[in-house]
Amino acid sequence: MTKPIISTQDVHLFYGKKEVLKGISMDFYPNEITALIGPSGSGKSTLLRSLNRMNDLQDDVTVTGSVNIDGKNIYAPTTNKVDLRKRVGMVFQQPNPFPFSVYENVAYGLKLEKKHTKEEIDRIVEESLKAAAVWDDVKDKLHESALSLSGGQQQRVCIARVLAVHPEVILLDEPTSALDPISSGKIENMLLSLKDEYTIVIVTHNMGQASRISDKTGFFLDGNLVEYNKTKHIFMTPSEKETDDYISGRFG
Repeated sequence: MTKPIISTQDVHLFYGKKEVLKGISMDFYPNEITALIGPSGSGKSTLLRSLNRMNDLQDDVTVTGSVNIDGKNIYAPTTNKVDLRKRVGMVFQQPNPFPFSVYENVAYGLKLEKKHTKEEIDRIVEESLKAAAVWDDVKDKLHESALSLSGGQQQRVCIARVLAVHPEVILLDEPTSALDPISSGKIENMLLSLKDEYTIVIVTHNMGQASRISDKTGFFLDGNLVEYNKTKHIFMTPSEKETDDYISGRFG
């Protein structure tokens, strides 16, 4: 049986004294897309950020329980957070390219590693932009500012920047919410093609998107994981009334 690449066990997270995650246990498997859905403030983005310790950047955060990658708790004191965030890359809601050229954006992490030749970097940049389905748009603009691109192109360059350092897991926090439907569709198709090589976890408010691209879906409400199952089950025959109400638009 396939082992999960990430396993959370009874994760509680507090901002100060406010409990935002209330004992979350989930397994995320290789070559699957998992969608996290639920109303604003339900804890789904907080859980996503706990999977590569991005919550550490906030003040007064306490996490209990464990998040295990390959059987090792990432909240152990010995964890190297830079290495962790290479293995578990993050794409944010708003496209956030650096104010550099397209090429320098994608090459950024590779140059920090200081172990690649110029030829290797050139090759990886091209491969990453192709995998992010944006190469044809930018191949003649590699040395122009990434900020000159459209929002959808910027977001795909940001995804290429994550892919360039060869993560095992890609976390995406509402990556298409600021984009038009055509750009969103391109990113959905790209994610479907990437799952052959990666484990993908996506937070989305778009029920259609969750049902189209994910293998499994977790529904969050008030910091609790109400239900977690195969996407078809969640959307067609949910086990919990709250899930059914949310999916059908009766609340949230």
